[in-house]
Amino acid sequence: MAKARVKLQKSEYSEEVEILSKKYLLMNGDKYEVSQIKLDIPISGTVYGTLLNYKGSLDAFKEKFHQAPYNEPPKGPILYIKPRNTLSSFSNPVPLPNGIPALEIGAALGIVINKTATRVKKEHALDFIEGFTIANDISIPHESVYRPAIRYKARDGFCPIGPWIVFKESISNPDSLGIRVYINGVLRQENSTSNLIRSISHLIEDVTDFMTLNPGDVLLVGVPENAPLAKANDHIRIEIDEIGYLENTIISEEKLSMEGIL
Repeated sequence: MAKARVKLQKSEYSEEVEILSKKYLLMNGDKYEVSQIKLDIPISGTVYGTLLNYKGSLDAFKEKFHQAPYNEPPKGPILYIKPRNTLSSFSNPVPLPNGIPALEIGAALGIVINKTATRVKKEHALDFIEGFTIANDISIPHESVYRPAIRYKARDGFCPIGPWIVFKESISNPDSLGIRVYINGVLRQENSTSNLIRSISHLIEDVTDFMTLNPGDVLLVGVPENAPLAKANDHIRIEIDEIGYLENTIISEEKLSMEGIL
C-alpha cells in the first residue's frame, strides 16, 4: 500500500493516509472511497512547469528551433510558473473560456520538494523530494514557446493538482511511470516518464543550478507530445502508475457563472 498525504477541504492540516487502490484510501483507521471525500489542493508552494522535456515534444520542434526567433535548440530547461489562481483540486470543474472551442490537456508528474534546494547534484536529488503528485497543466492551444504564454497557460483553474502526494518511498522508480489520459472514458494519450530528456534527478540538478526551490514547491517534469484536446462537458481522467488518478470536468465559464461558481 502506498503512503500519501492528503488535505481535506475546510481543514487547515494535512492527513497521512494509505492508498488501498485507485478507488479507496485508509485514513485514521477508516476506509473511504476517493470520489466520496472532498479533497483540497495538497500542495502549498509555487508550481513550476517545464516545456519540451519529453523526447517526442522536443522532436516536434526540431525544424523550428533552427529558424528565427529561436535559431538553435534550448540548452537548458524551459520553465514557466502556474500561478496560484490556476490551482484547483480533484473533481473541481475546469473553466472553458468564452470563445475557446477546446483546451489542451497536459498530463504531468509533479515533484514535491521537501527542503530548500540550491545547486543540488543529481546524485543527491532524491533527498530533496517529499513525494509525487499529478497535475493537469491545461493550456489554450498555441504554438509559440518563445514568449511566456501567460494568456494561454495562466487562466483561473488551469492547473488541477492532486489528489494527494504519494511519498517517494512508495514509488519504485519515478523515471519509469506510465501516464495515461482518458477523455469521456476513452484512452487518448499514453506515455511514460522513461521518455523524459532530463530524468527527475537531472531536472532538479539543472533547475537548482540557477534558482532555489523551496519546501512545498512543485516542479512539473513536462507534458508528453500530442496532448489531447477537450471541450465543454468532457470528463478528464489522468492516471499515473503508483500514484493514482486525477479527475475533472470541463465546464464553460458561462455555465459556471450562471451557477454562481465564477
